[in-house]
Formats: sequence, structure tokens, C-alpha cells
Amino acid sequence: MKDCLFCKILNKEIPSEVIYEDEDFFVFLDINPTTNGDTLIIPKKHYLDIKELPSDLLIKMQDLINRMYKVYKEKLNCVGLTLTTNMEYAQEIKHFHVHFIPRYENDEVKYLSNKAILEDLKVIQKKINLDNK
Repeated sequence: MKDCLFCKILNKEIPSEVIYEDEDFFVFLDINPTTNGDTLIIPKKHYLDIKELPSDLLIKMQDLINRMYKVYKEKLNCVGLTLTTNMEYAQEIKHFHVHFIPRYENDEVKYLSNKAILEDLKVIQKKINLDNK
């Protein structure tokens, strides 16, 4: 897409620190990292979000993530991994991407929640239980 930041990075209109590239994916370091090695994995074809991504690409991405994690553990000495992706309101860049965030002991990365708006777990479970018709 013409105005997509990630498409511009793919097309080398914007520089990036490339980690890996193949016919399906482009992998580069996040310019605003959470931890050392914070990486973005994007498909080369523009998909809005995970709902548009074909299943075969998701499987290939899973294999890539597993390969990457092995290297990051060895080379960066990370001890864990956080993977995130967003959709709709929460998605800042409208090109499907996965945040691959290596985790380290005492990295102090915290994900906050607004406890004041949270409902009881049983209430939530009843609302979203996939077995309920």
C-alpha cells in the first residue's frame, strides 16, 4: 500500500536493520525497542491483520519464530519471549505484524491493565465461552 510505513520499509524507501528476509517475510529490528533484540516480523504481501493472513503463512511464521528464538537465546542470552499482534483499534500500523520481544531476567517489562474497568472472571468467561450457543 502506498502510505503504509511497513510497505515503505519493505521497498527500502525507509532504512531498517534487517535480521532476515525470504520470499514471504521481512524481519527487522523495532526502531523503538522494548528490550534488546525487539524485532518486527511482517509478511511481504500487505495484509491488514491476522484475519487476512492465509493459514499457510501463519504456519511458516511459526517456524520462523521458532528458528529466531533459538538464535536469540544463543546470541542475546534471552530467557523468554513475548509475542504480540494487534487488530483494529489497537493496531497502530495497518500492516499485519508480530512483535517478537526477547525477555531477560529483571527486564522490568510490565503490561498494565486498568483494574477499575475489569469485570469478574466468571462473568467474562460466560460472555466469551465458545461452547455457549
